[in-house]
Amino acid sequence: MEAVYEDVDILITSENPKPVMDFFISMPEVAMIYAHGDTKSAIKLKNGLDVDLRVVSKESYGAALNYFTGSKEHNIALRQIAIDKGYKLNEYGIFKGKKMIAGQTEDDIYKTLDLRYIEPELREMTGEIEAARKNNLPQLIKYEDLKGDLQIQSNWSDGADSIEKMASAAMKAGLEYIVITDHTKRLAMANGLTPQRVLEQAKEIDDLNLKFKNQNLKFKILKGSECDILKDGSMDLPDETLARLDVVGGSIHSYFNLSREEQTKRMQRAMKNPHVDIIFHPTGRLINKRPAYDLDIDAIIKTAKETGTILEIDAFPDRLDLKDDYIKKCVQEGVKLSIDSDSHSTSHFSVLEYGIAQARRGWAKASDIINTRK
Repeated sequence: MEAVYEDVDILITSENPKPVMDFFISMPEVAMIYAHGDTKSAIKLKNGLDVDLRVVSKESYGAALNYFTGSKEHNIALRQIAIDKGYKLNEYGIFKGKKMIAGQTEDDIYKTLDLRYIEPELREMTGEIEAARKNNLPQLIKYEDLKGDLQIQSNWSDGADSIEKMASAAMKAGLEYIVITDHTKRLAMANGLTPQRVLEQAKEIDDLNLKFKNQNLKFKILKGSECDILKDGSMDLPDETLARLDVVGGSIHSYFNLSREEQTKRMQRAMKNPHVDIIFHPTGRLINKRPAYDLDIDAIIKTAKETGTILEIDAFPDRLDLKDDYIKKCVQEGVKLSIDSDSHSTSHFSVLEYGIAQARRGWAKASDIINTRK
């Protein structure tokens, strides 16, 4: 599944669509009007995104929603199932001859086709229809399931805000714990932490946790690190420092152009370090900015399974790393994942929902995500 899209379909029901259509084409964000009608209008926004607005009847809303949500391949498969049952399926409903027999809800569509309801994120023809037939679809992680965030940067390194402010923002976001994972000394431009500064930060975290306890706040700050993985796969902090932390995340910030074999061995060595718990943004991609470095992802997943290392789903919109198909491989192999915001500011916790959406596209359940646990 591609990470970037250039168009959006908006679907509504209305008994008086003209005012809606008129407002839609007159928004200040509109750069170009492709079409303006009673039931369909199309525009280009100033940011380059194409947006279509369509109006359907209430009776057809579910069929239209299904049609515009599913991939082309998923829709073709559903239409063939309908034909095999003597029906006709289109964006207006399921018909037996000229009689409409379903269409108001998506659930009605799937029930009529003798399928369990398929969540929108799964409609990619990657086995979802077979699983629906066998009543074997996963119970996907829900948007309210996350209890903590395992990658947070503070103003100790390149974050904008103090640890206390980050904790307060996390509480407001409904989380029960966070891990402070500031960068390490190799990233000098990010004010990375030396072993001594790691210990000093740990003291501040202890003081804050005591303060929260005295205020009867059921919130915990854990001590962590986003520790650089060096070129040879060793870690940027000594083992005795890593051993004093609650959570250690390893990450690559250099030598992106190593060969596939070298890069894979580099990461595997880091994963075999007994103090490394998580690999942060495992493939290093920055969407539309930098491709993923060359890794044997199957070998990485195998090593994660052997070592018990968690692989991260970095929720930040320009990363969304891991990809959804890699997430599905982890789920199939029993490799645990985390969903983290990679927050560098108190405003960043909202991006967690993008990581959850990415996990859902990868067929992940709450039990597959380590930070759904209390």
